[in-house]
Amino acid sequence: MSHLDPPPSSDPRDHPISFASDNWAGAHPEVLEAVFAANVGHTRSYGGDPWTVQFQQVARRLFGPDTEALPVLNGTGANVLSLQAALPRWGAVICARSAHINTGETGAPEKTGGLKLLAVDAPDGKLTPELVAREAWGWGDEHRAQPLAVSISQATELGTCYTPNEVAALAEQAHAHGMVLHVDGSRLGNAAAHLGVSLAEITSEAGADLLSLGGTKNGLLGAEAVVVLRPGAAPGLPFLRKTNLQLGSKMRFVSAQLTALYEGDLWLRSAAHANAMADRLAAGIEELARRDGETGYGIAHPVESNAVFAFIPPEAAARARKRFAFGSWPETPGLSRLMCAFDTRPGHVDDLLAALADERAEGR
Repeated sequence: MSHLDPPPSSDPRDHPISFASDNWAGAHPEVLEAVFAANVGHTRSYGGDPWTVQFQQVARRLFGPDTEALPVLNGTGANVLSLQAALPRWGAVICARSAHINTGETGAPEKTGGLKLLAVDAPDGKLTPELVAREAWGWGDEHRAQPLAVSISQATELGTCYTPNEVAALAEQAHAHGMVLHVDGSRLGNAAAHLGVSLAEITSEAGADLLSLGGTKNGLLGAEAVVVLRPGAAPGLPFLRKTNLQLGSKMRFVSAQLTALYEGDLWLRSAAHANAMADRLAAGIEELARRDGETGYGIAHPVESNAVFAFIPPEAAARARKRFAFGSWPETPGLSRLMCAFDTRPGHVDDLLAALADERAEGR
């Protein structure tokens, strides 16, 4: 997780653009229009409404005819719910040490889901079959939590992406050992946009069993979904959704958001734009590194989504934060995380780069 040092004022009217997180962005106008359009008359609650039925149809077109999609209220809820539904109480989940379920959910998988996480160090945040094998053992040993799931983040917490072949290799390994493959897809759209593939190609078609489908980070007010990609992978899911406080009564407004994002190409337009802004930002930081042989700047991980992990001289970072919010990465001294969103514009990126350059010059 990143540590954020926001500008002195937190009023968004004073600081309309931030590079702290795509969660800081507002909602896309097309999403707001969909919510407004759903605000008509009376309809059944708890998912018995036409908007939720429509989203189910959208999910099946995206991921396959056997897909079951359940809207939920937030990403942590989606992750905990999907894994809890798939595993028995003695089950364990293999994940990257940097995975959000391990570093950014306050122990919710363990405390709420009752699951053991088996974390593995993973370069650039990506698991491989060889890395999974380090914790994929001990079945039948009553003294060890049983490895019954592999969970990957797509895109990863470090902004990198799994290719369809990489997902397929992990699915093959997981299934060979009787495990399920779960995808934390809070930024799934960014990964698909970067790879130039469909959402299905890096999930259902690659063999994944369960998906936490993101929306909030790609322009929704607050809506996610648990998507069961293989029938029977998550028995009891509807009951656990209620138990885990993820069943919204006025679900039409959650489903309307998801449909607005995924029925057409809004998810792709928004994600591709955010990725492009990250590429622009990374290129600018690399130029700062080349200029006059400056060594204080650098890119730490491949830029494959809307995240840029950059080394920035501490003095420049501290002064730049007077105008722009962005995060530091406590695990690596000197490393900053800068996030772009659907509403980031080229001028915003250029203003940040100019601020860094100006501050560097003033600091000499």
